[in-house]
Amino acid sequence: MSLLGTLNTGVSALRSFSKGLEVVGNNIANVNTSGFKSSRATFSDSFSNTVRSAVPSASSVVALSSTQVGTGVKLNAVAGKFTQGALNATGVITDLGVSGSGFFRVVNPTDDAQYVTRAGAFRLDYEGNLVTGQGYRVQGLTGGSAGSPPTTVGDIKLGTPPAGTALQSLSIDRSGNLIEFYSNGSSAITNRVLLQNFNDPNELKKVGDSLFAGLEAAGPVGGVNLAAANNGPGENGLGAIEAGTLELSNVDLTEEFADMITMQRSFQASSRLVTVSDSVLEDIVNLKR
Repeated sequence: MSLLGTLNTGVSALRSFSKGLEVVGNNIANVNTSGFKSSRATFSDSFSNTVRSAVPSASSVVALSSTQVGTGVKLNAVAGKFTQGALNATGVITDLGVSGSGFFRVVNPTDDAQYVTRAGAFRLDYEGNLVTGQGYRVQGLTGGSAGSPPTTVGDIKLGTPPAGTALQSLSIDRSGNLIEFYSNGSSAITNRVLLQNFNDPNELKKVGDSLFAGLEAAGPVGGVNLAAANNGPGENGLGAIEAGTLELSNVDLTEEFADMITMQRSFQASSRLVTVSDSVLEDIVNLKR
């Protein structure tokens, strides 16, 4: 049974470290993915078999410590690392990077599903909505005009130019205000991009396309519904928006390669444990010859 246990211990290590290599490989593969947040695998020991229970000391009994034999290792968790990625200037006004904490909120217009992202490679669609590459609409305050700030929470959408004018250009400041400039020289703040912070961002679930779901499980600060009072960029601990930039992946290749080497050697040692156990079992079987 002890040798069989050794085999199982080796197999558990092979399974765990292969998952660790998958995590490292995914990080390295996404080194150039905008807004990507790397992950790290942590491990914990499995259940330990108790050979002898502890015996407390008494007047006529000598104290004995417990004797336990471990049964291997298991994957404890794959936690995200939400450190800041470097901001890269693109010169595209609708590319938005966040310097500090906070996520962009986006909505799938087909089913109203809510997501957050740090990838700010946005564009304006044919209706004037600020959207992601998949067509998900960026959320914030909208409906503003000259002399009337935006107050309605919803899709960020370009306003209607004053009569007899046309939209000349637009800009987005560090507070997320979208300012439209018109051909008659006037301007108006028609929208404001808002950010969402979370009490436990590790509860967010990656769903691909640099999007995260599971907003309620992560504990959104101020609630799931966006509000200008606690979700304005640069306010209440939220970061500022840098227009014309994109946040790069926060993957540190030096760290990832070091982890990959460690994980690879651990995998090799585990495979060696299986090989040695098999060799000892073979010797036991051959004792009868």
